[in-house]
Amino acid sequence: MTVDLDTPVLDDHLHLDPRHGRGIDAVDDFVRLGGTHLLVVNKPSWLLGVEVEEPEDFRPVFEETIDAVADATEALPGRAWPVLGVHPGLVSRLVDDRGFTPGEARELMCGGIDAASEYVEDGRALALKSGRPHYDVSDAVWDASNAVTRHAFERAAAVGCAVQLHTEASEDLTDLAAVAESVGLDPDRVVKHYAAGRLAGPTPSVMSEKDRLERAAESGEPFLMETDFVDDPDRPGMVLGPKTVPRRVRWLLESGYEEAVRRAHVETPAAVYGIDTEATLDD
Repeated sequence: MTVDLDTPVLDDHLHLDPRHGRGIDAVDDFVRLGGTHLLVVNKPSWLLGVEVEEPEDFRPVFEETIDAVADATEALPGRAWPVLGVHPGLVSRLVDDRGFTPGEARELMCGGIDAASEYVEDGRALALKSGRPHYDVSDAVWDASNAVTRHAFERAAAVGCAVQLHTEASEDLTDLAAVAESVGLDPDRVVKHYAAGRLAGPTPSVMSEKDRLERAAESGEPFLMETDFVDDPDRPGMVLGPKTVPRRVRWLLESGYEEAVRRAHVETPAAVYGIDTEATLDD
């Protein structure tokens, strides 16, 4: 039996790994609880067994994500879209484990962003992913990471898409919003993944925990909802499961937050990504 929540239900950031994880079974769980739409972000390259040496090495990671999205779309009442890019944690893997200089890591990661933006430009992906480490790093690595993020903003402005960011925990990222604006990208199209209930600067993609969602709902500001489901059998309890967003939507509706649900699942996706979660629902 599938629950109908009488609204589009979008998980803004999760991963699918049919090769190692639950794959389409996770999508089926999402659908049974009332989920309709997904933004599927490629897993970090090294978790798919790819140790990048040049920008072209990212393409198999992107292609695997695009294939998973196609299968997910078949199972969804709505559809899924790919979000492609380079996980900011790669910089540490390159510099600390593989002997790259921060500058060499920056160039390789910017090349990966360039490759991802080609998929956006030809309509095979919806948005880019970038950011900076959420843990302490050297000044040189921090500067390299900020340069990669700026490059992602430049590419997004050029191809007309949004950017999802992985960053440190913060409720004030006006510095990154200012960088986006300086290169011609609307800061509203910069999305902070794993956000708390409120955020200055980018649009928050709020982790679907009740306290965070309540703050977002009551703020009156644009927001999205996510789980960051990692689809890793070695970390089954990591982050939130695929059933969480539809469960939290039901809770928000029962708590009287109908307007906030529409904001998170219809209005903000349209404003940030240019997607219509109502028109893409099956009749």
